[in-house]
Amino acid sequence: MSYAGPGFEPSQPSRSAPRRSPAVALAVMVLAGTGGWLVWGAVADDGGGGGKTRAGAEGGVGRAPLSPIEPPGYTDPEASGQPTAALAGKVVVIDPGHNPGNFQHTAEIARKVDIGTKSKECDTTGTATNSGYTEAEFTLDVARRLRTVLEQQGATVKFTQDGDRADHAFGPCVDERARIGNAAHADAVVSVHADGSAQGNRGFHVILPGSVHEGAADTRPILASSRLLGERVKAGFADATGSAPSNYVGGGTGLDTRTDLGGLNLSTVPKVFIECGNMRDSKDAALLTSGAWRQKAALGLSEGIVSFLRGS
Repeated sequence: MSYAGPGFEPSQPSRSAPRRSPAVALAVMVLAGTGGWLVWGAVADDGGGGGKTRAGAEGGVGRAPLSPIEPPGYTDPEASGQPTAALAGKVVVIDPGHNPGNFQHTAEIARKVDIGTKSKECDTTGTATNSGYTEAEFTLDVARRLRTVLEQQGATVKFTQDGDRADHAFGPCVDERARIGNAAHADAVVSVHADGSAQGNRGFHVILPGSVHEGAADTRPILASSRLLGERVKAGFADATGSAPSNYVGGGTGLDTRTDLGGLNLSTVPKVFIECGNMRDSKDAALLTSGAWRQKAALGLSEGIVSFLRGS
C-alpha cells in the first residue's frame, strides 16, 4: 500500500545495524557443515523477477520444507518421531493477502462490502515487484512456510485461502476473511502482505486495529491482545530477518494503527497485518523475491506468534 501523496515527505529515522539472532548464526554453521544440502529447504521457490494504495491494502504449490533455523520451542521431528506439543490446542489462522486469481476477477473483487465504518472493495489484486513477482505469490509462499513451522510445534493452522478456492477463484472478500478467523475461535490471526510504496521507502511494519465501534465492527475487546500480538510479531520478524522497521510508516516504531481495514475492524479475535517490505523498492524487492529470506520471514512470524501464545 502506498502512503505517498502530495507534499508527503517520509521520515528517515536512523537505523542501527541489523541484529542477527543466535538461531540465524547457528543456521549458517549448520549449512556450512553439511555441504549445503539443507540450502534447498531455505531457498526453494525463489520469486520471479511488476502498487497498492492505502485504500487497497486488503484484500509453488505445496508446503515448503523446514529451514535449519529453529524457532523457540521447536523440536526436530526426526529426533523425537513426533511434532513438539508446545502449541497443542492453539488455533492460528494465517491470512495470505489477496489471491493470485484476483487479476482475472476484477469486477467481482470490486464489489463493495460492509466493514463497519463504511463500505469497501471486496478485495484488491495487491501489488508486485517491478519485475512482476506478485504480492499474492509472495503471501502464499510465506504463509505455507509459516504453516509448516507452526504445525511442527503442535498448532492447528487454518488458512483464509490457499490458492485453491473451489467455489471462487478469487478472494475471499475482506469481511469473509475476518469471519474465518472468528469462526475458528483463533488464538491469533496474522494477515501477511507486502507493500507497494515508492523507491527508497524500505522496511516492514505491523498494522494494529484501532478502536472502532460502529455498525458490525467493535474492536474494543481485542485492542490490547492484538497490540501484544503485533509487538511480539514485530520483534520476532526483526530478529529473524534482520530487517529494520519501516522508514516511511510508523515513525520508526514498526507499528501502525488503522481503522480502515475490514479484516481488522470485523475481527473478534486477536489479529494483526504485517507488511513484510516494499515490493517497489529494489533493495526490499531483492529480499522479498529470495526464498531464503522468505523462510526467515516465516520463522520470524512464527517466533512472534509462539511468544504471544505462550505468554513469554
